[in-house]
Order: sequence, then C-alpha cells, then structure tokens
Amino acid sequence: MRLNKRLHLIYLLALTAILSAGAQNVMTPYSRFGYGMLNDNSTSAQRAMGGVGYAMNSGRQINVKNPASYAMMDSMTFLFDMGIDMSRLWQSEKQKDNTIAKAKQFGGGLDYITMQVPLAHGLGASAGLLPYSGVGYQFGDAITNGSQARSGSGGYNLLYIGAGWNPFAGLSFGANISYMFGDVTNQAYAYTLAGTYSLFQHTLNVKDWHLDIGLQYTLQVNNDDRMVIGLSFSPKHDLHGKQSYIAYDVSHDAVPDTTYYGDLKGGFSLPNSFGAGVSYEWKRRLFVEADFLYQDWAKAKCYTYDVWDKTVLDNRWRASLGIQYQPDWRGNYLKRTCYRFGGYFNHDYLLIKGNYIKEIGLTCGLGLPIPGYKTMVNLGVEYIHRQATPNPLIKENYVNISIGVNFNEMWFWRNKLR
Repeated sequence: MRLNKRLHLIYLLALTAILSAGAQNVMTPYSRFGYGMLNDNSTSAQRAMGGVGYAMNSGRQINVKNPASYAMMDSMTFLFDMGIDMSRLWQSEKQKDNTIAKAKQFGGGLDYITMQVPLAHGLGASAGLLPYSGVGYQFGDAITNGSQARSGSGGYNLLYIGAGWNPFAGLSFGANISYMFGDVTNQAYAYTLAGTYSLFQHTLNVKDWHLDIGLQYTLQVNNDDRMVIGLSFSPKHDLHGKQSYIAYDVSHDAVPDTTYYGDLKGGFSLPNSFGAGVSYEWKRRLFVEADFLYQDWAKAKCYTYDVWDKTVLDNRWRASLGIQYQPDWRGNYLKRTCYRFGGYFNHDYLLIKGNYIKEIGLTCGLGLPIPGYKTMVNLGVEYIHRQATPNPLIKENYVNISIGVNFNEMWFWRNKLR
C-alpha cells in the first residue's frame, strides 16, 4: 500500500512535468541567435554549487551531467528529482544619445525531471526530461526608412534514458541516449515610413538523437576521504527535422510573397562537447569539485534566414567550482542540512557583430532533509551577470531561485517474516 501511494505521487509529478515541457521562460534578446540560451543539465543541488557534476557520484543525488555516476547508487534505493526555477532580470543598454534604457522582467517554469533505479550490483539506470536550450525575447528598434519589431519563443528538450556500469573497483562507465525535440520560431516585422509593414518568420523544428558518454574513476584515499576524476563526451552530429520560412507584406494581403518548407539538409549541427572534473570528499562532510567544459561551436552549423544579422558561433568554454558542507549526516537537523556554494565563468558560444558574450555566476543554497526520510528539498540562489565584450551591448543581471525535491527512498527492500 505504501509503495502504491509513492508510485501514484511519482506518476502525478511526472505527468505535471511532461505537460509543462517547454515552459522554461527564457527572456533575453541574446536568445535570438544560434539555438538560444544553452542549459547544462544541472539539478537544483548542482546549480547551487556552480553547476559542477562531472566528478560527482554520491549515490544520493541524480547526476545527469555524467551518466557514469548511475553505477554508484545503492541497490535498494529509488531516486526521483524534479526542479523548477524562477528568475528576475534587470537589463540596461546604452542608447545612441548616451541615455541608458532599462527594463525588468520576471519568468520561470519547469527546469527538469529525472529518476534513477538500480538494475543490479554496480549497474544503475536513469530516465527523464531535460531542457537543452530556450528562446524568448521581444524588442524593437529603428532601421533605415522605418523600424523593426522582433520576437522569438520556443526551445529544445531532451527525453533521455541512460545507464551506468561499475565493472572494476573504482571505475565506472555510462551513457545517455536522448530524443531531442522542440520548436523555435523567430519573427521580424519591418515597418516603413509609408505605413506598410512586412513579416519574416522562420520556424525550426528538431527531431533527432543526442548521445552523452561518461567515465569516472574513484580513488579511496583512506577510510574517510576519496577523490573522483570524471570525463564526459558528446559527439558532434547534424540535426534532423523540418524548417519553414515565410515572408509577406501584411499591410496588403495575407498571401506569402516567399514560402519555403523543407528538411534541415545539413544546415544545422551540434558540436563536440568535452567535460572534465575532479572532486575531493573529506569525511562525508566537505565536498569540493572543479569542472571545465569545452564545446567547439565554431565548427558547428546554424544557417539563418535573418534579413539583418547572420548567426556566427564561437567556441564555448565554462569553468566551475562548487563546495558542499554537511556537518554530520547522522546528527540533528541543522547538522544534516547541506550548505552549498559555488561560482562559474562562461565564455558563451554566441559571437554578435564581433562581440563575445560572457557570464559570471555566483551561487549558494541549502539541502533541507525531510525529517524521518532520506528525501531532501534543495533550494538554490544564483546571481548571474551577462554582457558582451568589447562592446557591452545589453547588460543583464539575473537572480534565479531554484527549488528541487529529491526523493530518496528504500523502495526495493522487503521485510522478511522469520
């Protein structure tokens, strides 16, 4: 009876999350370029630690960043993790007359949903829904002999299933195979001084696969301390799907002047992605990890019908550092609480009119245990500063609040009557 109640709760949460897929509310003009703003598959607990995870395998938290970690879970444990986030954004941009234009926005939505189960000793599996990227913006400005208004929405998601195997002491391998899907629509209205206006609309629909491979090696330094080295790789590949382009003079009629429907035809691709991390855990109290990510986006393809600007991609790299401190996992409530801190620097993959996009993030959070259970509520706060260089373009400051619930239960243990 207790197991059935838990299953019903999980099904309800999973259904809610699936129905909310694509609800991530991205809100930045930078998302109109490339594939939008990228997501790095971090759970709420990891986000509070700067987004680290390549060398994390605690067995108490799901770690999608490196599928090799699935092998390290307890054979009697079922894990389910679901997260949402909320964001407050402040934007500023210097105008041609040297005034500063400012704006504030608020957004939020589903972040992720994951679950993990043991299959055998040293063998675990995971499945879930993750956001890959998001697009959301709306703005306008002047052009020659008129003005323009732009808007975009949508994003791409990963529905994944993966497994991790621990064939030798300390060494584990893993892989995630994902179905990548979603739509992104970019629209541009051009208004002339004569009072006419035209619409240019490009929609990109992706239905493809995605592969992530992971490796971890755990070195037991002594009875209390251990070090983990983790590697992750995702191979480049062309994207498959459909695209459409429509352009017509709205002020005269609704008959398109130009229409194109077709396959992506090798005009869109994803890059090689390399991730590496090293972590050290001291007496199950202090955990420290440093990660590095590199993606060769400059070799990827992202064709655009944009009538004003062409998309140019740059190689992306991200350096992260995260710390977690849990005073005593068997102590009182405050001692069992996890205290998390982190930070990162992200050199993004967008190159806009010769300007590089960079992000600096500072994070902190708490892992709050549910009394009487291993389940934990993860709260995190992120401060993110984003701007271009050498021309700062639009300066953005974010405050993100993430909330995740990590169900950790002994579902596969049975009482035996003697």
